[in-house]
Parts: sequence; C-alpha cells; structure tokens
Amino acid sequence: MNVRRLLPALPALALLLTGCGIRPTEVPTDFGAAPSRVPCSLSQPSTAARPSPGVSVRLFLLCGSSLMTVDRTVEVPENTADARRRVLVAQGLLDQLAVPPSAEESAAGYATHVPDGLTVTGPRPKDPGEALRLSTAPESLTPYALAQIVCTLSDSAAAEGDGSVVLGGPDGTPLRRYQCNEELRSHPGTAKRPSTPVTDD
Repeated sequence: MNVRRLLPALPALALLLTGCGIRPTEVPTDFGAAPSRVPCSLSQPSTAARPSPGVSVRLFLLCGSSLMTVDRTVEVPENTADARRRVLVAQGLLDQLAVPPSAEESAAGYATHVPDGLTVTGPRPKDPGEALRLSTAPESLTPYALAQIVCTLSDSAAAEGDGSVVLGGPDGTPLRRYQCNEELRSHPGTAKRPSTPVTDD
C-alpha cells in the first residue's frame, strides 16, 4: 500500500465524518406549550355592576392561586359620622365581594368565595373602637373568603390604615387582629392567617 497516496485523502475523510454544519435530528423535542395570555389581566376597566358614584375602594378577588385587586365604589351618605361611616364602608365592601365577577372579570379568571348575606356591625361595649363584628365568626368562613375579607377591609377606610383589621363574630366572639401580608395574598387558601388576639384594656 502506498501510504503517501493516502495522506492527502485523510483531511477530506475527516471533514466528511464530522460534517459541515448542524445536522437535523429526528428525535422529537418538546419545550412545552406556547405561552398563553397572562390571566388576571383585564384589557379594559371592569364594567361590573356598581352603585352610584361614592367612595372609591379596591376589592381583593381570587385569581388563580392568589388575590388580585379590582376597583369598585361604595355609597356612603354625606356628613356621616366617622364611626358609622366605617361600618357603612365595611358593609358595602362585603356586599361587593359577594357579587359574582363581571363577564370580563370571569373571562380573565377572577372569582369570589365570599358568601352573600354577610353583614357587619360596629364594636360592642368594651370592644376597641376599630372592631368590626361579622354576622358569621371569621374562622367559620372558608380560607379564601376570610383572606378576601381581611385584605379588602384592611386596605379600606373601614380599618386603621396599618394593614390590619380587628374582626370578631356575633354574640361576643373573641376579637382578633388580622394582617394582610404578602404570603396571604399569594397563597390565600393555604397560608396561615396572621392574627393576634385582642384583649380588653
């Protein structure tokens, strides 16, 4: 065999074996489904049923596995005393939370777990002035409903503006101060509801 004749052919053989460029593969490649439209995003302001112009408020509705805000208004008569005003705002918020989301909101993934007919009153004797008492004991509500109520009320004129709200049930049920934190907003169904007992001074 003439080795010298084979030497010029070696580079060509190497090039043929390694190929020149990226060869197509016949192995299926799955990178998952194409990204879908981001849920909980309204293309325009919600047209949910609202009362006549009043106090501008934000509701926390469930969307996916977290709480998201939508805008509403609640009606409060002019010249209402502050104590009464707090209760009226709180009741308006509960009423709005119980209203099913609009068609646009439902299409975007919004939902509510707050039951219809829930009412609220102001403090009983010996309760602190900021207390709100629900017609159903807070801990008897579903985790989602309670998270919605806590975050909505604590973000409104019904609370003291410190991100918390004092809630109790009827008939002297012990009061607790509930906090709306990031964990509760992100995981309303599973997060531990941050609260502390409220004792008489």
